[in-house]
Amino acid sequence: MAETLPECPRLIERPFPIVISGASGTGKTSVVNKLLASDGRIVRVLTATTRPIRRGEVEGQDYEFFSEKEFEKKRKMGYFAESAKVYDNWYGVPKANIAKGLKNGKWVVVNVDIQGGLTIQKDFPEAILIFVLPPSMEALTERLMGRGTDSPEVIKKRLEIAQAEMSIAPKYDYVVVNDEVKDCTKRLLSIILAETSRTNRGLTMPKG
Repeated sequence: MAETLPECPRLIERPFPIVISGASGTGKTSVVNKLLASDGRIVRVLTATTRPIRRGEVEGQDYEFFSEKEFEKKRKMGYFAESAKVYDNWYGVPKANIAKGLKNGKWVVVNVDIQGGLTIQKDFPEAILIFVLPPSMEALTERLMGRGTDSPEVIKKRLEIAQAEMSIAPKYDYVVVNDEVKDCTKRLLSIILAETSRTNRGLTMPKG
């Protein structure tokens, strides 16, 4: 049976952004996909990129695709809550896409790098930041090697970067260990549920 957030008919909940980050190889994308599949009220925020569209991808469904010139213009206009250049391509999270999801009564998930998460919380202070950790550095090494896509030198560099990124975890609101995707997703749902009960989220109490 899939885990979901329970209905709370006696309280009107106000959804908030859920920012999830983690070092490469921690399996955060798998966890995010499991989280999205667990509850229809939790949705992914559509992000933007300057990389070429790939076969099978759909504009406005997988990404918003921009030329570098268009992306830079929008970045200067403050269109993005967060943006970064990764491997020669720009990626960004449009503020309007986050706001649209919230307006539609959805909890919106943003899967971004570490620095991006801290930036998003400046524009959306109600957001919660969750950092996904591997069970151990040994487990992270095994996961990266298991991909079979990187050379030993690249894996070594990724591990060095991962250690630096994990040092920022204390700046996040929560940390969860991804020892198993299903269990990690349950912990994420527990965090979201607890956050919906915080009095500072402006819950409307029932009358009568």
